[in-house]
Amino acid sequence: MKDEPRIGVFVCHCGTNIGGYVDVPSVVEYARTLVGVVHAERNTYTCADDGLTAIKKAIKDHNLNRVIVASCTPRTHAPLFRSAVADAGLNPYLFELVNIREHCSWVHMKEKEAATQKAKDLIRMGVARTALLEPQEEIRISVTPSALVIGGGIAGMTAALSIANQGFKVDIVEKDSEMGGMLRYLNDLYPGGRKASLVMDEFIGKVKNHPKIEVHTSSTIKKVDGYIGNFTVSVQNEKVPLDIKTGIIVVATGADEFKPVNLYGYSGSGNVLTELELEERLKNGSLQKLDSAIFIQCVGSRGEGRSYCSRICCNVAIKNSKLLKQTFPEADINILHNGIHAYGTYEKMYREAQELGVGFRKYSKEKPPEVTVDGERMRVKLYHELMGREIEYTPDIIVLSTPLIPHPENGDLSRMLKVPLGQDGFFLEAHVKLRPVDFATDGIFLCGSARAPADIIESINQGYSAASRAAIPLMNGYVQAEAITAVVDETKCIGCGYCASICPYRAASMNEKTVVAEEVSYITRKSYINPALCKGCGTCAAGCPAGAITPNHFTLPQIMATIKAFQQPGAYIYDRIKA
Repeated sequence: MKDEPRIGVFVCHCGTNIGGYVDVPSVVEYARTLVGVVHAERNTYTCADDGLTAIKKAIKDHNLNRVIVASCTPRTHAPLFRSAVADAGLNPYLFELVNIREHCSWVHMKEKEAATQKAKDLIRMGVARTALLEPQEEIRISVTPSALVIGGGIAGMTAALSIANQGFKVDIVEKDSEMGGMLRYLNDLYPGGRKASLVMDEFIGKVKNHPKIEVHTSSTIKKVDGYIGNFTVSVQNEKVPLDIKTGIIVVATGADEFKPVNLYGYSGSGNVLTELELEERLKNGSLQKLDSAIFIQCVGSRGEGRSYCSRICCNVAIKNSKLLKQTFPEADINILHNGIHAYGTYEKMYREAQELGVGFRKYSKEKPPEVTVDGERMRVKLYHELMGREIEYTPDIIVLSTPLIPHPENGDLSRMLKVPLGQDGFFLEAHVKLRPVDFATDGIFLCGSARAPADIIESINQGYSAASRAAIPLMNGYVQAEAITAVVDETKCIGCGYCASICPYRAASMNEKTVVAEEVSYITRKSYINPALCKGCGTCAAGCPAGAITPNHFTLPQIMATIKAFQQPGAYIYDRIKA
């Protein structure tokens, strides 16, 4: 744009998040002194309706052609402000967010004066960059009207049915010979006490009879190419390999139960069981009459090999202990725990188990239960914290509550899909609160225990959630790709291919072209950045030895202006404060 910058600056109090540690009125007054700024104001909450309305009104009243909001992280709020700017008639890429919360007030809570000065510096740097912003146009990508669901458990089947019921073709890829996932091994479900097999059969029947769903069992993902709207997934099964073209992908691969070999006498046989093995015995009726049973919580989790809490273990133990007590009323049933986590509706089940006579005995991390197995005779020693003495049990069975753990093939799948794993090996969502079933990679969604340990109800709800998110591009028939992408100047490109080797999103590739000059033809290689795959990270631009690649919205002049504004603050300030 060649028009004179008319910049509006909106500084957010954010309650005490910013206003408690930064002198916001002083920052606003300072913003009015900056070259190019024609309007500056403060808002209590800029992201609230009145704050967004103030931005739209100021754009019209002051003829603003660029907008800066100084508030919190762009990760959560940039889309909101961009939308407000667009509603007022401005190109949304003529907006800049300056983070004075995470980058300033939160890290300088005990230095109000220094925090205020830093906020001024950040806004000055933002103004210098914003003056050089140019409008950007988002590209429209057509979407193949079909979905691929990886995993045929309860979450995957729920997502597939929801998408198919909206009229789209769905392929389910399941690595096992039958669908159902972990539901196949469960006995009763809570709440309601329905048999897991009945719920599973109901879902499988709906999936198999749905005209829009095709199921591929005993199949694995071998390769994934493409981008949102246009994925090609190579699937290997027992018969012949096939390529599936799909618009979106839902990851619902579930999780495994940890087998605690050599922990608390567990060997995989005998009467030291995991919760899932107990469920199978209850399901097939092979559990003999019990006089006593001990449940031991947090086996292999919360410090015993894994740091995380598996969330559902306590609830499963309470459900099964309650069922054992109802089946064998005279039996002595005790749960040895390091803190019971019975969230939501499970609190009611916890109380019911206590009322039935199930004992809950707390142990400390420093003194976990000791188990001795001598043939069929078992002993459990527990140091009871409240009683201050050791208690000994001789149970008929010992049930170990172990965590759900990620599938070992998660790593391979994450690399093929270009989606991240968290520190515990489960798939990592884009944002735990704002985008809990989205990946950072567009067009790929997540649900069930592939994300983190989840019970049946949570898995079903997440399946619906992932389907609702996935259906948006399918319904629209297109997606608007982010305009912040890299572009190649072919006159400078030397065809080295370095960009293609370092691009984390596989957006860069080398195209061969035939050039004819003075009746001589030759083949040359030039870099090409696929705008549908590019995320604008700038890795290729930073690495290009010829300087042939430029990220839109983050050009070299814009970056240099930001740096100079920090180094030479006086050059960006008017001689007097404007009215």
